[in-house]
Amino acid sequence: MAGTDEEAAAADDALYVLTAALLTPAKFPSVLGDDYPEACAVLGLAPPADGYGLVLGQDGEGARWTVVVDDVSLVAVAIASWDCGMEHDLSPDERTVVAALPGWPLAVAVAAPNVPAPHDPDPDTADGPALTPPDPEAWGPAQRRLGADEIALQWAVWREQVDDTSFPAAGGSAGPPDGAGEADGDGPAGDDLPEDGVGSDVPDGRPGHSGIRRVLTEARAYLTSPPPLGRVRSSFAPGEARTLRADGPGWSLVARTDDIAFVLLDDEPGEVLPVGRGPELPGLLEGLDKIAVRPL
Repeated sequence: MAGTDEEAAAADDALYVLTAALLTPAKFPSVLGDDYPEACAVLGLAPPADGYGLVLGQDGEGARWTVVVDDVSLVAVAIASWDCGMEHDLSPDERTVVAALPGWPLAVAVAAPNVPAPHDPDPDTADGPALTPPDPEAWGPAQRRLGADEIALQWAVWREQVDDTSFPAAGGSAGPPDGAGEADGDGPAGDDLPEDGVGSDVPDGRPGHSGIRRVLTEARAYLTSPPPLGRVRSSFAPGEARTLRADGPGWSLVARTDDIAFVLLDDEPGEVLPVGRGPELPGLLEGLDKIAVRPL
């Protein structure tokens, strides 16, 4: 019976992995920040070029832990396998562990079997306050970025809500389309979404949504003054197009390089603002794609 206590201690220290995420310049949990360095800073980490893997799980007592590892490829393979519906055991080597952070920064809908329900670790055993996911009932930078994530993931669903005939043929502004949406992850709903086909150089006195004009102006500034790493990202899209994601102070932009864009603003809770191509948007999207970080 001498080994029983040791086995029990090992079980308590074990991490029952529930999910994982990448924290790299090209792909990071947007709830953590507008760019890669900001996301790392939230977790108290330096922003190395190769990034990290985040492993979320529970210990033997059910406490939530986020384990940061520097073996990015190990975590990437596991995520890719899970996305394909394949089983994959993710067991990081202790030598790859950079930090063990209490709590979870992301909402996790599952729990480990045969251990107590998920809960934050005892403060006496944790180094700092526990990480928590953003409140889904609130609105702020994290929720705005999550809304942009959802639009990028469900582009076709959101795109079909926009009536192209509502956009002026050569830029300018237009009234709200028949279809509209809210950035709450539940799909299109609501009916109060202004849209704008203007470029960033439209005079302030010209009709149009002031928030969109500000976003386009700040996004265009990225072309001459590169923003922090990861603030502009480019990912796969059907055909020869790319899906662009750009973020800035108080705003997020999601676009297809061959189509329109959507803007979300901190100061307009739940609103999704379509941006018509007009004469300016295509060139802006092309320029952003050239400076964007791409997944390896």
